[in-house]
Amino acid sequence: MKKAVADRVCRRKMMSKKPPVPAESQSPYPTTETPHGEGGEAIAVAKEQAAAAKRRTPSTRQIGMGAAIGIGSAAIVAGLLYWKGGRKERK
Repeated sequence: MKKAVADRVCRRKMMSKKPPVPAESQSPYPTTETPHGEGGEAIAVAKEQAAAAKRRTPSTRQIGMGAAIGIGSAAIVAGLLYWKGGRKERK
């Protein structure tokens, strides 16, 4: 009796839920995705670009200087637009 139980257990291990596929019908391409390594070339390039973007961020001093230049140039343009100079008023 123990041998019959052992045979059933052995058969269960060998059998799978997938039916066998003939060799002619099998795909030449893998059906499962291969595991990826630590990282490919594209991942390395993306990490490098992210690090470069962090280095290029403007400091608070640069932002302040940009704001001051913008306000100053707007003041100069406004002064030139509203300046009457030595012109006489027309009546």
